[in-house]
Amino acid sequence: MTKCSKGLAVLFSVVALGIVSILSAAEKAAAPAAKHPAHTAVKPVIWPAADIKWVDAPGEPGVKIAVLWGNPEKGAFGAIHKFPAGFKAPLHTHSADLHCLVISGTIIHGDEKGTETRLPAGSYLFAPHTDKHTTACAEGGECQLFVQGNGKFDIKPVADKK
Repeated sequence: MTKCSKGLAVLFSVVALGIVSILSAAEKAAAPAAKHPAHTAVKPVIWPAADIKWVDAPGEPGVKIAVLWGNPEKGAFGAIHKFPAGFKAPLHTHSADLHCLVISGTIIHGDEKGTETRLPAGSYLFAPHTDKHTTACAEGGECQLFVQGNGKFDIKPVADKK
């Protein structure tokens, strides 16, 4: 066997071992989870859009919220926020870290320096609780934003330095 063919044999062996490891890990991941009493009572949640209940968001005129799980007044939650076209919240922070996905419309995220980023439907935003920002909905149509928070949802205005 030449040096080159020995090297190729070693390379193929390494690749084959890697593929076997990947397939083995995938097989374990695909295996059904062991039955656990806490999981037997879990049922799917199915909400057609027409059945989602919207309520006024506290302290934000014109903004609606639909809570999907949790309790945004007390702790971790998932909710959809609906903003009217042209809505704008002044510079603020939140108590919780927020993961957000724009469902419809264009959300405008502004940083404390005044730089604005337009986020059309399908865009993602992570806002750590320390992030000083503005939130707006572009003119032309309402905006819907899915928000998941690791704690209660609130808006803490940042005092103007003037």
